Amino acid sequence: MQFLILAVVCFSLNITLYAQSFSTKGQFWASGLTSNDIPSGQSFLESNIGYIPTFSLFRELDNNRLLDMELSCRLDRMYSGDSLINNIENFHRYWVRYSSDKLEVRLGLQKIIFGPGQVLSSLSWFDTFDLTNPTGQTDGVEAFRLRWFPSNSLSIWSWTILDEYNFLSFGGRAEISSNIGEWGVSVYHDPSDLLQTIGQTSALIGQAHNRFAVDFRYDGFIGFWNESTVILASESEIGLFTVGADYTLPIANGILIMAEYMSISNKFDSEESSQSSTALMVSMPLGMLHQLMFITHVDWDENHTYNYFRWSTTYDNFSLNFVLSINPKRVDYDNIHEGQPNTLTGFGTGLQFMLIYNH
Repeated sequence: MQFLILAVVCFSLNITLYAQSFSTKGQFWASGLTSNDIPSGQSFLESNIGYIPTFSLFRELDNNRLLDMELSCRLDRMYSGDSLINNIENFHRYWVRYSSDKLEVRLGLQKIIFGPGQVLSSLSWFDTFDLTNPTGQTDGVEAFRLRWFPSNSLSIWSWTILDEYNFLSFGGRAEISSNIGEWGVSVYHDPSDLLQTIGQTSALIGQAHNRFAVDFRYDGFIGFWNESTVILASESEIGLFTVGADYTLPIANGILIMAEYMSISNKFDSEESSQSSTALMVSMPLGMLHQLMFITHVDWDENHTYNYFRWSTTYDNFSLNFVLSINPKRVDYDNIHEGQPNTLTGFGTGLQFMLIYNH
């Protein structure tokens, strides 16, 4: 796929140094983390360093049309003490796009993200976006995506995705703007029979299936949204429901309060199970440079609470982030030492510092 995209890019743009415009940018980050829940044989200090360089090329065509491409790599290393425990060296994005006033067509490794959910999203089908990650990065999928804008109030999406096991899935989405809010309807068919999680939730499915979803967002005195998803397979049925609201208190520079609730129901043959969780976020700017954010996430079925507090300071291209997290320890889970990540992240009480440089 990588070579196909690069070939299409070179042919379509007819690359010369004189006819096209290009730009380069990147994101660098370095962090250190310590925790009171240390895996056996690991260091009390975990560090991470990464860089995503990005090269973009574009060519303006007649009638407000544009042909552009983007290519970026992710270089990411994680250390426990001075021992390397994870190393990532792969493409982060590679895509070519044609766009006009009414149409956008994109082919390659790209981000596909939709839905109004913030923390507990039932529609995080293809993204890994996480509010607790200061970099704001998300993984991409190899896909062909088309978006058509027949009017200012309507957009229609369609996509085809090729996964790492060469299963070809497809889906579509319609977004409608009205006086009472923003509506979205999504459908998706996945022929894979391999065990997988549904988005970033804990719901599992190991059969070919179809997904149907409706979402809605209203912005008025308060912000309100809903995501409802039904997943149908030959032997199972999964329902996901998210409802959320936010409001900005007129105190100081404004204090944003957001709350979300998610429920998951799972039917497999004659067995049924359900789980629910709640998230609360409070965010407040301090002057022009500082930002405070607090997120608490409660899993009611497991009786686990996850707390996250971040103080961010931004200077032009630099961002300094101090993070305190309070999570359950490894011994608090039923599957002790079975499939648990061998890192400090997400367990016990942790302190983290992260430097981010965007250029």
